[in-house]
Amino acid sequence: MKKLFALIAVLSVFVLGSSVSVQAQDTSTPATEQVAPAAAPVADMATDKIEEAAKAAEQGQSLHSALKQKFIEGGPGFMTSILICLILGLALAIERVIYLNLATTNTKKLLNDVETALNNGGFEAAKDVCRSTRGPVASIFYQGLDRHSEGVEVIEKSIISYGGVQAGLLERNLSWIALFIALGPMLGFLGTVIGMIQAFDAIEVAGDISPTVVAAGIKVALITTVFGLIVAMILQVFYNYCLSKMDSILGDMEESSITLLDMIVKYNQKK
Repeated sequence: MKKLFALIAVLSVFVLGSSVSVQAQDTSTPATEQVAPAAAPVADMATDKIEEAAKAAEQGQSLHSALKQKFIEGGPGFMTSILICLILGLALAIERVIYLNLATTNTKKLLNDVETALNNGGFEAAKDVCRSTRGPVASIFYQGLDRHSEGVEVIEKSIISYGGVQAGLLERNLSWIALFIALGPMLGFLGTVIGMIQAFDAIEVAGDISPTVVAAGIKVALITTVFGLIVAMILQVFYNYCLSKMDSILGDMEESSITLLDMIVKYNQKK
């Protein structure tokens, strides 16, 4: 009897397990069917992105090839000289941008720090603040504070003189950038003139005015002019930025120097 109950229990467990597994398969089949359609759009999106990246790479290569072709068609001599103007001009412009940004100082904060140090620790503490601050404004402040005992006129002359030195450092290399701005289009126009001369030489040799005869010379003329103007426009943007940045720094130098002079006079009167 016990064996019969045990056999029935084993069969029941087996049947129940089979039904559960069948139900699990039935429920898992729609999930797979749901995942498969969901995976298909993902694969399509990945394929589209790959195709877009390939198209972008092809466009980049085609642009590079077109620029290379136009560079060769414009003539290696003039195009190389225009390219050198662009490279040198950009190098100088980037150097000026970095220098002017490093020379920019929060003058209001510097004046507050100098005034606090001057009232609490005297001129030596104020000079320590200037030493630890970067920029031409802090250097001018240091020169004025270093001559506090020589009178107001000496302090003012020292500030003006050292301000001129700092202004010269700010303006350095800007004249070279202006030179390359002017030189790029001039080289382009020179290539234009030479290209037109070649066109007229071809007309003279052929004895006939036809588009095929003058096309090569006119193409050289137009390509060199375009590249020269592009170089000038790029460098002009950097040049104007440097000028505006320099004017801002010079304005801060003049205004803050007057405030520093008044601060020194008031401190000496208190003492």
